Amino acid sequence: MANYAQLSKTLEDRIKSDIAEGKKLNLAVDNDKAIRRIDDKDKGTVLRPSYARDVDKIMYSVFYNRYADKTQVFSFYKNDDITRRALHVQLVSKIARNIGRILGLNLDLIEAIALGHDLGHTPFGHAGEDFLKELYFNNTRRYFNHNVHSVRVLDGLFHYNISLQTLDGILCHNGEFESKEYHPSKLDSFTKFDEMVEQLYTDESLIKKMIPSTLEGCVVRICDMIAYIGKDRQDAFKAKLISSDDVFENGSLGIRNAEIINNMVVNIIENSYGQGYIKLDDEYYNHLKLSKKQNYDYIYKNKEIKQKYDDIIKPMFEQVYYKLLSDLKNSLTNSVIFKHHIEFVQKIRKGLKFYEPYLAEEPNQIVVDYIASMTDDYFIDLYNYLFPQSQYKIDYVSYFNDL
Repeated sequence: MANYAQLSKTLEDRIKSDIAEGKKLNLAVDNDKAIRRIDDKDKGTVLRPSYARDVDKIMYSVFYNRYADKTQVFSFYKNDDITRRALHVQLVSKIARNIGRILGLNLDLIEAIALGHDLGHTPFGHAGEDFLKELYFNNTRRYFNHNVHSVRVLDGLFHYNISLQTLDGILCHNGEFESKEYHPSKLDSFTKFDEMVEQLYTDESLIKKMIPSTLEGCVVRICDMIAYIGKDRQDAFKAKLISSDDVFENGSLGIRNAEIINNMVVNIIENSYGQGYIKLDDEYYNHLKLSKKQNYDYIYKNKEIKQKYDDIIKPMFEQVYYKLLSDLKNSLTNSVIFKHHIEFVQKIRKGLKFYEPYLAEEPNQIVVDYIASMTDDYFIDLYNYLFPQSQYKIDYVSYFNDL
């Protein structure tokens, strides 16, 4: 039986009273405090405040469309009802803005962080991220992580002049590491931010310790978890990976997507309204950890899915990586990495008046940029183009397998 929490009458009455009396929580990041690398550009206006400009920049960025065919969890299904990253980032944005509206936060900043937080994600979800990380590290002793690469897409690969506050929220968003309380860290310059980014390339353990510098970023970070825990379960049912709710232990969060979203939102607001931090109570925090563990046990670590990734996708990643790296190092300008990626990046950079020569960057980084930018379908098409006689093939689960 579904169990939907509600705000306590005490807090609900307080919120209603604050609204009726015109009291506004003064916790939002001020639009006028946005910090940019090029400070005399992208000034906020009445029509387009500073962080609303970041939203526009992200939505119209060249890689935003690619969310539509990047796997969230389930890669081997022809099923438009199974979540892709395009939907995931929208869900994160919506849930976070619902919380932010009550807590008096900057909704444009929340939306910018949420919509940009997975731009650096690879094809084939976290499995693809793990495979690319291993290849990159073996060749450079540097780590690939999608949150760091999302920053690179917006601030390094393409210089969109995104605000420090938005980039920081994206860098620190990682939804794999839950906390009971989120107290914003201090960050006031790109100098410190750039040092953080570089450290993450050489010591990825720091990701667990990073907290956003704004309440808006803290809200997005926890909403990343809220958005995927129940939705991944919903997708697992559609993929027939799970046949019953009975595998999940019920508790304060609930079992299904709608319950989890509602109950988490209620608990966050109950414990965070009027505070300078984002907080869950002990019961919800403990059940959040349990719910994530259950997802790992019954969904993410499913032997059948993991075997397909390890036996098929991993060797495909390795072959593509080293073929592209060889073509780049040998300056094969008719190769796909030149025609489909390097020329494309250079053209966009010039349009942004960003003239640094892309080919001057380290070759492995260029290969990583290209592979991370790919959608699932593009990667498969590229693999078949490069290795038409390969033994590795993906057999998708059809819409009609059940007939």
